Amino acid sequence: MSLISLMVCVFGITTGEFVIAGILPDVATDLQVSIPAAGLLVTAYAIGMIVGGPLLTALTARYPRKPLMLTLMVITVVGNLASAFAPMYGMLFAARVITALVTSTFFANAIVTAVSTAPEGKQASTVSKLVFGMNIAMVLGAPLGTFIGNQYGWRTTFLAIAIVCALGLVLTWRLVPAVANAGGSAVAELKVFRAHNVQLAILVTAVGNAGLLMVFTYVAPLLTDVTGYAAGTVATMLLVYGVGAAVGNFAGGWLADRALMPSQIGLLSALAAALVVMWAVSGSIVATGVMVFVVGALGFSVVPGMQARVMSTATAAPTLAIAVNASAYQLAAAFAGWLGGRVIDGPGLKPIYLVGAGVTVAGILVSLFAWYRDRTAAAEKVSAA
Repeated sequence: MSLISLMVCVFGITTGEFVIAGILPDVATDLQVSIPAAGLLVTAYAIGMIVGGPLLTALTARYPRKPLMLTLMVITVVGNLASAFAPMYGMLFAARVITALVTSTFFANAIVTAVSTAPEGKQASTVSKLVFGMNIAMVLGAPLGTFIGNQYGWRTTFLAIAIVCALGLVLTWRLVPAVANAGGSAVAELKVFRAHNVQLAILVTAVGNAGLLMVFTYVAPLLTDVTGYAAGTVATMLLVYGVGAAVGNFAGGWLADRALMPSQIGLLSALAAALVVMWAVSGSIVATGVMVFVVGALGFSVVPGMQARVMSTATAAPTLAIAVNASAYQLAAAFAGWLGGRVIDGPGLKPIYLVGAGVTVAGILVSLFAWYRDRTAAAEKVSAA
């Protein structure tokens, strides 16, 4: 029940992050701003996570985890309520930034709490169960929030998210055990990033996910303009992607528990190959539909292992490392959007699949190097003994 409580929190927070895309036109119309101005709400949230996550996590390193998570959830509830009742664009913008600032820190503490109570050898699969809250937000939360917004107004969407987060707050208060926080000062926590294996683990997250994020960012025009899907079917294909992500998430956690680095390298290799296949079959509606599921599954199959890898290398400051890892993911998303735009301005839409595959290969190379360093260090320890 402790893990379920944290999943409810993750579901509510992640839905609040994703749902803005579905209600963006309604927000723009109601607050009398342009679509690009409303789109800055997405950018503001991402920047809040990138900057706020590591900073807030470092500053709260000495605080007990459970009271800290409860406080962060209170801020999330208040932030979504402020979004629901914001009378003007500036106040909505501020509410989104405040909510984003606590997102990575909560997620990092939730992962460390869940893993610390997991059976030995089940760390990655435990992370996958927590990430399932994100999957549900993608598959159900964002579409349901968009439906609520279309039927009852976008403010009702944020109100509903606040209610879900409040439920997660109560469940966490009642069911999540208190877990000791061994964190030190902010300066002491930051020292963990001197370790090359920690740097490599975070770099794998940034580089290994950028190729998939590039394809996902432009998936709508890829499906409509390249493959020929009707615009109205894009939502259905995103649902297919989300289902694949949920399946891949659990499978990847199971594999990572058994062979962390080999499974990560193998899954990234399969993802790179799948993106090439998607490029090859992009003219077929049926084949592309199948590959949307496959790419979603492979893309999320690497997430539990990457999170577990960061925690295993940053034992002195796992919470801060997870928060920085989340920021690395957001930076990868920003880079993917920029690089994909350059590809579209150059050779066009379809080559995004191949460029995405190439970026994923770079992630494979970083992973291989990290694995080589691990094996070399292990061999040196054996020789020294």
